[in-house]
Formats: sequence, C-alpha cells, structure tokens
Amino acid sequence: PNCTAPWDVFSILDPTMNITQGGLVLLSASSCAACAELARKISERLGVELGKVQVSQASNRETRVQIQESVRGKDVFIIQTVSKDVNTTIMELLIMIYACKTSCAKNIIGVIPYFPYSKQCKMRKRGSIVSKLMASMMCKAGLTHLITMDLHQKEIQGFFNIPVDNLRASPFLLQYIQEEIPDYRNAVIVAKSPASAKRAQSFAERLRLGIAVIHGEAQDAESDMVDGRHSPPMVKNAAAIHPSLEMPLLIPKEKPPITVVGDVGGRIAIIVDDMIDDVDSFLAAADTLKERGAYKIFVMATHGVLSSDAPQLIEESAIDEVIVTNTIPHELQKLQCHKIKTVDISMILSEAIRRIHNGESMSYLFRNIGVDD
Repeated sequence: PNCTAPWDVFSILDPTMNITQGGLVLLSASSCAACAELARKISERLGVELGKVQVSQASNRETRVQIQESVRGKDVFIIQTVSKDVNTTIMELLIMIYACKTSCAKNIIGVIPYFPYSKQCKMRKRGSIVSKLMASMMCKAGLTHLITMDLHQKEIQGFFNIPVDNLRASPFLLQYIQEEIPDYRNAVIVAKSPASAKRAQSFAERLRLGIAVIHGEAQDAESDMVDGRHSPPMVKNAAAIHPSLEMPLLIPKEKPPITVVGDVGGRIAIIVDDMIDDVDSFLAAADTLKERGAYKIFVMATHGVLSSDAPQLIEESAIDEVIVTNTIPHELQKLQCHKIKTVDISMILSEAIRRIHNGESMSYLFRNIGVDD
C-alpha cells in the first residue's frame, strides 16, 4: 500500500515561496543567536528579509525591544523559539507584541513552534493552569493569531480567544523513518506509557506497522502526579458528617510490574512522544525494550527540550538515536551527544505564514490529519 499520503501535502511545496511581500514583516523576537536560526531559515524560504529589531538586556536584566522599521498597517509575524531561559524568552515575545500593537500593526501573528509552559495545562493540587495565563498574556499584549506546533495538549487551543493553528510535525518524522531507517518494515512503534498510545497508534497505522505499549512501574512523572488537596480543614471550620453520609474515596493506584503489551523481540523499537525533556522515563523504556529483545531503539519527538544532563544520559544509554525537530534550538546538546538528529520543519511554518498573509485556506496543511494526530 502507498504510505506517502501523510506528507505529500509538503512534497509539492517550492523550496522558496513566492508571496505578496507588500505589508509583510518578519521579526525574530529572540536576543539569542541560536534561537534566531529558525527565523533565518523561514526568511530564506519566503524570500523576505528579517525586519530590523533590537532585543537586549539592560544591566538590571530588564528586557528592551526596539523595532527599527515601520510596521504600521502591516502583517507582522513574530518568530520566537524557546531558549533555556524560558521566562526571558516570554518577556521578549510579550514586549515585542505590545510594541507592534502600539505601532499600529494591522495583524500580529505569533509563530511559536514550542508553546512555553504547555506542560502546566492541568490543575494540580493548589497550583494553577499556567498555560491559560500564557494565553491571556499574549492576547492582552496584542496577539491576533497564533501558529504553533504539536501542543502538549490540544485543549490548550481553547485557552485563546484568537485563531490558533496547531500544525503537526508527524509528516516530517514519518518521512524520516522511511528515508533514514532502511529496515523500518521490521519496526514496531512503541508508546512509553498508555497516555501516549494514541500518538503511537497514529504512527503505526500510517506506516502499516505494529504497536507496543509499556505499562507498569516506570512511567513518566507527569502522569503520576495526583490531583487533590490533602490537608484537612481547621477543626473549628469542619462540619460534622453523619456516618451514613460519608462519601466514598477513590482507591489509591497501585501499579503492576512493568510490562510490554506487544511483541518487540527481534524488532526495531521506535518510541514516539510529543516532547523529550527529562529522559528518565525514556531510558527506563529503552532498557525494558532491550530486555524484551529489541535490537535497535529510536526515540522520536517533535520538541527536544533536553533539559539538564539529558544529552549525557542519552549518550550512555541503550538508545541508538534520538530524532527531534528544530522547534527548539539544541545545537549545544548535539555537541554533547552524537545520537541526537534534527529534522527541519521550517517548510511548514513558512507555508503557514505565506497562506495567512495571502488570505489562503489553511486546511491544505491539515489534510489527512486526524483528531488524535
């Protein structure tokens, strides 16, 4: 069967795209040179020079943004990738959005491939839903449209009161599997926890491969977090509850021993997820797959956060290769670990910018994309 359908939408796109340049401004919101690399690639594909802007840090660490050309009445696309200093990155973005708003830009479109604080999109005990706060701040600053990629939870789109285009990197990752893994037909797609089973199923169905799910003790910390408040109320405020009216409590979870649902013996195992940050759960999954007979292990994700000592841990692990996209710059991590490979997704971001500026439909970029992709 033909397996090219998921990415044929991109195969016809021109490396350089002719667009109506009148009224279009591309800005890079980052003061970090590594973070500006994606903006440079998008600029080259569109054939549009990056706008002149100065982003700097004052001696007291305040962020200063100075736009050095007119944006009045124009479509301004602000490209921002997240650096290690996430909070500075956010302030650079917000100040630039507000600067464009006060300079009378017609539309202000944020191109934010990795949405910051996306892991804090659920209520945890007495915490807060920080993703909602991020959305509110961006809208209040003046953002009129958002282009992002593979949100950690798709429901984050509902936090915005502006249009959000949540693009997918899976066509590029699927293409990498077919072109760079010669014997991928002998592979099995693996979900390192039941929570990521839908993503794994999507990859498996498109490649006509089997699927395996790891379940048990070694799971990611995010799915293990409990939602609740454990401290009792003060005695003077506590109302007595009649014994017959006591509400049943949810039974605490008890994880079974780690198991692999699916056959990985004598196969290539490809673990898929939306992001790689702390790698402990991936290392545990790789060790388990090796014990079950997998002879080669790949880890594939859209966002390579790769925090702390993740590159060194990957280098010393049973993982053979880690494939991530360039939504987040990770050149320093690649110097520390030769197993990390990068897939360029600037093409789809460039095409999204072109279509939005020219008033064309975005549905073409979502062809063959399912609800669970």
